[in-house]
Amino acid sequence: MIFCSNTNNALFYSSVDDINDKVWQSLACENNIYFNRNFLKSVEKNHPKITFSYIVLIDKNQNPIAFSSIQIVDFHIDAIKNDLEILLRKVKNIGRKLHILPNKKPLKILISGNTFISGEHGIFIKKNQNKKVIIKELAKAILHFVNSDKKLKKEIDAFLLKDFINESLFITDELKDYNYHPFLVEPNMKFDLFENWQTFDDYLASMKTKFRVKAKKALQLSAEIKIENVTTINIQDQLPKMTALYKKVSSNADFNLGDFNLETYLDLKEKFGENYILKTYWLQNKIVGFISGIINQNSLDAHFVGIDYQLNREYAIYQRMLYDYVEIAINKNLSTINFGRTASEIKSSVGAKAQDLTMYVRHKKSITNRILKLFLQRIQPTPFQEKSPFKN
Repeated sequence: MIFCSNTNNALFYSSVDDINDKVWQSLACENNIYFNRNFLKSVEKNHPKITFSYIVLIDKNQNPIAFSSIQIVDFHIDAIKNDLEILLRKVKNIGRKLHILPNKKPLKILISGNTFISGEHGIFIKKNQNKKVIIKELAKAILHFVNSDKKLKKEIDAFLLKDFINESLFITDELKDYNYHPFLVEPNMKFDLFENWQTFDDYLASMKTKFRVKAKKALQLSAEIKIENVTTINIQDQLPKMTALYKKVSSNADFNLGDFNLETYLDLKEKFGENYILKTYWLQNKIVGFISGIINQNSLDAHFVGIDYQLNREYAIYQRMLYDYVEIAINKNLSTINFGRTASEIKSSVGAKAQDLTMYVRHKKSITNRILKLFLQRIQPTPFQEKSPFKN
């Protein structure tokens, strides 16, 4: 546990349980799942290797006006496996020769945002607040939080505020005054559903012939797959197999800030019931995949999936999953699906569009921070061919 003294405009908490009801009621943020204490507690409880903290900003009358979830994680540079690897290796070698990057140990990063999920889920600001002022106050509060603890001040290598949509950049660019550098990684793939879709067949009918044929072929290839709803009753039997499948997918990812503990699903199912989507995919009594996601207001947010890659092509497992997300959203009369990062092209063929998400990073050492700025200017999201699957 990290102790941090409160300031005139910021309160610091080491656990969700420490935040009293009055603060939650004043913030009125819990209708957004990602700022709901049950969601935050489920993630905190099941990831003991991550240090969780929470910042509540207050006004001059001591009223809560903003909230940020903080996680401190160990990030292994060597774990990045995409086309940035060669460039990273050069930066890493220079940094280590100059003794400004740790030699073998991982970077310790403080993150404002959700470590496991793409999107603006790190900072909640109440209505009618000056958001530019709030973002500056948050930057100062984070610095105070680290500097208040001698051990933390020594250990933290960098600060990361993650996943801001383009419409927020006029606010978050205030972070540049605090030596944060913006950069883009892979976009979130966002799917806006048509209002006139009542059924999955309506969705198929709105597609161009080429994409409708592709969809029907995937449904045909996956026809043997049986899909089972995961409940609080059967989840414990399935979690070990689901975890094995998840690890196959996460090991192929280009960029991971941490490994998700699937035991979290049990809490999320208990707390959110049918609003937490969890389904397993079976072939001849063998689990070959799973999907997870949450209904947050008018959106279905896809979370982690697991896939048996050896059978994926033959049975179109992943494609079927994407179409199942679409069908779930239509049946529940939702307006958007956030498919998250990765596999952008196939998500595009289903109907999703790329939504840029900007991160801001700052290294605690000024020289390293200047090198970091030059390095980040070279980072670009992986290009992909965006599809237009609909007639209109």
